[in-house]
Amino acid sequence: MVHPVLRSEADGDMRPPESRLEEAVGLAQAIQLDVVHAECAKVNRPQPSTLLGSGTVEQLAQMVEESEATLVILDHALSPVQQRNLERSLKAKVIDRTGLILEIFGARARTREGMLQVELASLTYQKSRLVRSWTHLERQRGGFGFLGGPGESQLELDRRLIGDRIIKIKKELEEVRRTRGLHRKARAKVPYPVVALVGYTNAGKSTLFNRLANADVFAQNLLFATLDPTMRQVTLPSGRKVILSDTVGFISDLPHGLVAAFRATLEEVDAADIILHVRDIAHIDSEAQKADVHEVLSDMGIDPETDDRVIEVLNKIDALDEESRAAVLAQTGRNPRAVAVSALSGEGIDDLDRLLDQRMNVNRQVVDLSVDLGDGAALAWLYARSEVLDRRDDEEHAHLQVSIDPVDLARFEKRFQPTEQPTEQVQPQP
Repeated sequence: MVHPVLRSEADGDMRPPESRLEEAVGLAQAIQLDVVHAECAKVNRPQPSTLLGSGTVEQLAQMVEESEATLVILDHALSPVQQRNLERSLKAKVIDRTGLILEIFGARARTREGMLQVELASLTYQKSRLVRSWTHLERQRGGFGFLGGPGESQLELDRRLIGDRIIKIKKELEEVRRTRGLHRKARAKVPYPVVALVGYTNAGKSTLFNRLANADVFAQNLLFATLDPTMRQVTLPSGRKVILSDTVGFISDLPHGLVAAFRATLEEVDAADIILHVRDIAHIDSEAQKADVHEVLSDMGIDPETDDRVIEVLNKIDALDEESRAAVLAQTGRNPRAVAVSALSGEGIDDLDRLLDQRMNVNRQVVDLSVDLGDGAALAWLYARSEVLDRRDDEEHAHLQVSIDPVDLARFEKRFQPTEQPTEQVQPQP
């Protein structure tokens, strides 16, 4: 494992090279690769042919031979020519950061959608790797008819086959996108608000998802432990129901091809009513990870700094020392859009539930309604879809004061036609 430290990139990087190397090793270990050696390699002047300097390449070649390594991973983007030349010099298979992430995604995908998204990203990546580096790619296949003709080179055939497959997958993913849109419309009719979890990989999203939803989604101390999106219905303390959505984790230098491939999944985030940005507050690079997530959200058209839907969940406070823990709790105490939790121990989860309830109530109105005591369906509907703040019963009617969404109020009036129109309407709750 080699992390090239380019002088041109080092100045603007928020992470130290050692931290980036550690993350790259973690990526390799996520798919059970045995890392026999890891180092940072300074690159004063990137070489067009190999990226690394000739001296570094020679040292790596000797190390590969001595350790009998079969794979060399460069934690950086490589051009097809650089990859080919390094494989020749090192006499081992070479992959770059994008190739490694694709390997992980391929190993993690379980659903049909996830597999399609990974295949699309992988084929798009492979298409750029088709260079005339092997003789079998230069051989030509015969043309049609009796005269034959120059035919089609294996390289051109491979590129065309990949292109055809990419078109087919995009059509299938477009159908997935359309289906997701129909599901969102169906949820809007219920309506159950959607709370989406986003964050850097291994920030604890799946553990928090399991804690909030009493679910058993695979959660482990691995980068990209889960890939496929998962949804569960969750009941908040007020009795209000929401849909909790767990999404793929983000990572620094996430290839744009991967972001495009996972567009159908990321649309769930864009359409969410609340976005929980889960951060590993105990990680040394927590601020840098936050910046990476903000960059991806910004690319999706979501401004994390100004969008009121975004709530920061500072996770893993159980891993902090007392001083750091006190500082984090003081920080969240001053910020109404942040909460400190430990998804592992459950600490702070009640605070998160209350904050979600408050956010869900922002657009609600407090109204007075009168319902026939014999209309059990209308009463049950109100108790299920609103928060009943007060109730007085007389001989014929139940007089209720409820906190309810305007959409639900209109739906109630249309469906049950209460005996009295709302007698009081208060401004939306803070």
